Amino acid sequence: MDIGTQRRLPGPYERTITGAGILVTMVAGALFCGELVDALPALLQRGAAGRLLEWMIFSGVAVFLIYGNLVYQVARFGHFHRLAHHHPASRDCVDAVFDHPAPPLTMLVPSYCEEPAVVYMTLMSAALTEYPDRRVVLLIDDPANPATRAARINLDTMRQMPAALEARLTKAAQPLVAAESGWKLRRAAGSPDTNAECHRLAACFDTAALWFENTAASWKIEDHSHRFFVDSVLLGQARELRLRGEVLRARADAADAPMTGAELSRQYARLSALFQVSLSSFERKRYINLSHEPNKAMNLNSYLALLGGRYREEHREEGTYLVACAANAPATLEVPSAAYVLTLDADSMLFPDYALRLAHVLSRPENADVGVIQTPYSAYPAAPGVLERIAGATTDIQHIIHQGFTAVNATFWVGANALLRFDALRDIRVEVMERGYPIARYITDHTVIEDTESSIDLAHKGWRLLNYPARLSYSATPADYGALLIQRRRWANGGLLILRSLARYLVKKRQWKALLMEAPMRLHYLLSLTVVSFGVLAMLLYPFEELLSSPWLPLAALPYFVLYGRDLVLCGYRLTDLLRVYSLNLLLIPIHLGGVLLSIRQAITGRRSPFGRTPKIAGRTAAPPLYSLSTFALALYCVAASAFDLWEERYAHAVFALVNGLFLAYACFSLIGLRVVADDLVVRLRMWRRQSTPAAVVTVDLEVDEEHRVPPEVTARRVEDTRRISASRG
Repeated sequence: MDIGTQRRLPGPYERTITGAGILVTMVAGALFCGELVDALPALLQRGAAGRLLEWMIFSGVAVFLIYGNLVYQVARFGHFHRLAHHHPASRDCVDAVFDHPAPPLTMLVPSYCEEPAVVYMTLMSAALTEYPDRRVVLLIDDPANPATRAARINLDTMRQMPAALEARLTKAAQPLVAAESGWKLRRAAGSPDTNAECHRLAACFDTAALWFENTAASWKIEDHSHRFFVDSVLLGQARELRLRGEVLRARADAADAPMTGAELSRQYARLSALFQVSLSSFERKRYINLSHEPNKAMNLNSYLALLGGRYREEHREEGTYLVACAANAPATLEVPSAAYVLTLDADSMLFPDYALRLAHVLSRPENADVGVIQTPYSAYPAAPGVLERIAGATTDIQHIIHQGFTAVNATFWVGANALLRFDALRDIRVEVMERGYPIARYITDHTVIEDTESSIDLAHKGWRLLNYPARLSYSATPADYGALLIQRRRWANGGLLILRSLARYLVKKRQWKALLMEAPMRLHYLLSLTVVSFGVLAMLLYPFEELLSSPWLPLAALPYFVLYGRDLVLCGYRLTDLLRVYSLNLLLIPIHLGGVLLSIRQAITGRRSPFGRTPKIAGRTAAPPLYSLSTFALALYCVAASAFDLWEERYAHAVFALVNGLFLAYACFSLIGLRVVADDLVVRLRMWRRQSTPAAVVTVDLEVDEEHRVPPEVTARRVEDTRRISASRG
């Protein structure tokens, strides 16, 4: 399909205006730095240590902001350069993989206490991803012994889901498999009538298209992500299959364009494999000797370590073990090997040609050193809430940035979806001890941003990472403040801890191109949330009046905002959303600082931060009131500080504080909401009360709810809110 929501404008035009923006930023930034240098001698002559410290802090923050502007613009230039030179392989070219046995692909979907409807859509998306030899495994990480009835029902649903979906797809595959078998018999019997075969094959394409259309018609659409899945995946694939059928009929009627036997075999094989997929589930927590670390990386690692082996269960006094067994011994579990591994978050989806196109790129000889290929995910369009829509806008902009990173060999693995070469994962494999058991670790879990950390590990081993320049994957954006807090705080936690690995990698590489292009990009990616959060907070709290009044600083920032606004429009958003994105970024300052402080704590104490999974549940996730209240307090402080600055005739900082205070106020009332803060405070108070109440009393309370016929989802939500707050603690 190679479909994207971003409209493609002429690459030269976009690169021209980006180059102009870079030039303006560099000139204005140089003039601003000149002013900073001119102000330094006077400060040194006065001997004012306080003013010198003020100059150092402001200079560092301002220069880093200008540096970040340049990083964005260089990445944007690289994105449009790659887009202009991107020539996706034709469908016939990628379909060549059906001509011979393909490298086996295992698709892993890690899941933890998810909504079944969310996981089902993801499993369906994975199962319908076209590839000849593919398996889909749902890695269920829920507690093996659920504490509540709702959790038990949810776990049972998850366990049954893969087999039920496989049975459904197997039924759909039967007529197509039979059609391929009939073709093989006719071809073996002699020279078949290619025109008649084209009509038979076109009818098969119509049969497959009808299945997608019927599935779309019967799909229960619960939100905008389901609507997008139905329109873009199910109906999009149906349209593609219908079109292919029409092309086949046209070729059958054209005497000068007959199809060869090889072409017919390829298309029959494609249709035969369309619904043939193995689906299963695996629960690592059922086994004592597998990792029980509560994070996504070890959930993936536990299954990766089993690839290509045969195992049996051993029941001992302390629990059940999973041990390897000989080739001729009876096995409880057989795990086929895989050349490629595709990881997919439980709230994400892929276009049907995702694996075909990315595996085709990996198969090229010049890409033998590519260990990870991906299309950085985009946000589902048409989100109903303002917060979800604006947070999704930042995700779509990140897609552009990541594509630009690839232009300078600074790609980072984005963990929501990626196609991994298993040989590359084996190359960074290490063995660690957990609870006395040896555990194989392929994906690093030293930090909570395992994908970013593993990117450096792979690059250190000589593997390249590549972003395919198209929008072929989508993922859910947190719909409420509590879920967004957990996600964005996790993203901010770990960048500082990876700096040492980045330094070792760059020292080992010792190439001037890496120092000039790759290093600044990677360094900014790891440092930006830390420096910008602390820096902007300092500029809001302290009146840097003399330094802030320079006209060159806003001029250096102007190209960034102009190009960012333009990219929002290209991605399908409104230009006014630029103001909302700015408000969201201010809203995220306390959240990012919370993540950074967790990194600092880990660096000092060595104690790893808990992995905060982004909730993918119905309803709202409660947030720790400290974050929302601090945002409200910061907005109030900025407004009050602007009035005091006017009194003290600090006009530059007064304007700066007032503008940011108003943006923060908008974020507080529109993106968070007073009602949400009040509800979170109530939930927090209830949690404190229940923590001081014996467990038996809590059980009685829950039973009373059921006796009085309080809807089960209300009771479950109360428990879920409490659990989410506990899980989100720093």
